[in-house]
Amino acid sequence: MNYGSVKKVVKNPYKVFSVISNWPIFRCLPDTIFLKLKFRGTLGYPLNLKSPKTFNEKLQWLKLYDRNPLYTMLVDKYKVKRYVANIIGDEYIIPTLGVWDSFDEINFEKLPNQFVLKCTHDSGGLVICKNKQKFNIAKARRIITKSLHTNYFYNGREWPYKNVKPRIIAEKYMQDEEEKDLKDYKIMCFNGKVRMSFVCSERSNKLKVTFFDNNWRKLPFQRHYPTSDTDIPKPHNFSKMVELAEVLSKNIPFVRVDFYEINGKLYFGEMTFFPGGGFEEFTPSKWDKKIGDLITLSCNQ
Repeated sequence: MNYGSVKKVVKNPYKVFSVISNWPIFRCLPDTIFLKLKFRGTLGYPLNLKSPKTFNEKLQWLKLYDRNPLYTMLVDKYKVKRYVANIIGDEYIIPTLGVWDSFDEINFEKLPNQFVLKCTHDSGGLVICKNKQKFNIAKARRIITKSLHTNYFYNGREWPYKNVKPRIIAEKYMQDEEEKDLKDYKIMCFNGKVRMSFVCSERSNKLKVTFFDNNWRKLPFQRHYPTSDTDIPKPHNFSKMVELAEVLSKNIPFVRVDFYEINGKLYFGEMTFFPGGGFEEFTPSKWDKKIGDLITLSCNQ
């Protein structure tokens, strides 16, 4: 541990817990205690659950008290596709090539030359194949198998993930003719209304996260990641993204609905209830409260 790290721990001793919170021994901690410890260690201020004010605080409150059973299906990367297709149409869904319970069930001979493997129950269990002849199956097995044996719930107590059945899906590899890297357009929905969006870009270099208001004006803050210095044009289908996101987020206090725009066509990505687990800092910090004001909780009514 270097001097800088020691200085941070001395200033905020809770940081030690934020580093070791994934240790299995802490799984026995009640959700409230776990979240208070990790929150203080990660963000540096105490978690107020009685009267949450900031965006990050309200995400923790929602983890504990908004237990709509529908959310478990909405974070399941396989089941959510059918749910979304039934509401907005199949044309917005990236085709699924197969679904399996274990890596050994996958018949790679039946898959096309390019495809994407992902796990249904977590964030990060992802393998991209751009050329099957050069595909490292052993490496893919290690990544996917590790993910299958990990319950994503314990990382930040995001309860919708706890009971998702761990499976593997293969999806069609999607590539834009003009863009080297696909951009994620992430639509922030507050009580069923879109109030802002952000774009994840430059993934092949160093991830940039850039926020915009509904008029596609860049917002003056960062959340954990740097913003892009390059111009990010408004997507052609932005108004449709907003329309569909508001349909999908109806009656939900907060949810992020993700889309891709590929060769001019709009595709659904996923739904996320707790971006960054509710543990990502804002710079300037006042935006944590500004965005938190957009969420109405039952405890604030």
